[in-house]
Amino acid sequence: MPEKIAASFQIPYFQIMDETGAIDKNLMPVVDKDAINAMYRVMVLARVLDETMLKLQREGRCGVYAPLRGQEASQVGASSVLLKDDWLFPIYRDAAAMLLKGMPAKLIIQYFKGDERGMNIPKGVNIFPFAIPVSTQNPHAVGAAMAAKMRGDKTVVMVFLGDGASSKGDFYEAMNFAGVFKAPVVFVCENNQYAISVPRSQQTAAETIAQKAIACGFPGVQVDGNDIFAVYKAASDAVARARQGNGPSLIECMTYRLADHTTADDATKYRNDAEVKAWEKKDPILRMERYMLANSLMHEGEFQAIREEARKDVDKAVSEAEAEPRQRPEDIFNYIYAEMPQNLKEQMEYMKSFGEKK
Repeated sequence: MPEKIAASFQIPYFQIMDETGAIDKNLMPVVDKDAINAMYRVMVLARVLDETMLKLQREGRCGVYAPLRGQEASQVGASSVLLKDDWLFPIYRDAAAMLLKGMPAKLIIQYFKGDERGMNIPKGVNIFPFAIPVSTQNPHAVGAAMAAKMRGDKTVVMVFLGDGASSKGDFYEAMNFAGVFKAPVVFVCENNQYAISVPRSQQTAAETIAQKAIACGFPGVQVDGNDIFAVYKAASDAVARARQGNGPSLIECMTYRLADHTTADDATKYRNDAEVKAWEKKDPILRMERYMLANSLMHEGEFQAIREEARKDVDKAVSEAEAEPRQRPEDIFNYIYAEMPQNLKEQMEYMKSFGEKK
């Protein structure tokens, strides 16, 4: 008897803009000039913030920091399609997405200085705090999406994760639950090729991360993560699908972490210079600038002016963050529960007693 096929699938791959800035007009989404300029400005702001945070860390003015250089298009392209009432669940490397969604740079700086008040998200800015533990944000995002569905809202939740997070149980559990209950959530995997020192080839035997969505009953797509228009198009389709009640999607953005995993890492120990230089040629900001020049959306002088403006904004944010009064030691107890339980009250009083003895 002939062999039967139980199931088959394909994973589409999208690239709209190549490394020279040339686009495929047949695939180009409808994005007006103002929107393109706005996305570019956020990408530059995120890059300048990133450069500044590295300097602050080296000067001992902030703690461990996770650079985002090279991943701006994945973050900005995806989060640009969200509406104000939609929710964003970022990881520790997603400052660009947070900036676009309305997070003040001052608070991001404050957080990486070790001040938890930096994640006191302003009212009306629908962002969850940075997720530091790998992949724990995925079940949280699906829970928020299910809550929106139960209320009958048209809210969509977008959650970012790294390729390393796709190896965690939290990821599969969240994906499976979202698929079964058609949660209005979009998973955006920033596949930057490494989870700290572990290359993507050692994370999974699957050809793509995108195909993991198929096992959970919903679409997965792989895109050039340094092509902001490809990311924007994939995210637009996924958000529309979720908003219409058709369930989740997974977008795998093929990108690259141009810097170290964090300021506590040395990437030269596990990857070579030639690989990094090859990816530098695919820099998402340079690619977008080539497109904008070719299409007369901006000129070189405007690029420089935008960068200088971003530098002033970031410098001001640094000054504001550093001017904040220091946290009180007891604040580590104050914001865990809405109402502090007795055991924490006792621990806090015990800690304060040491200060009184001095």
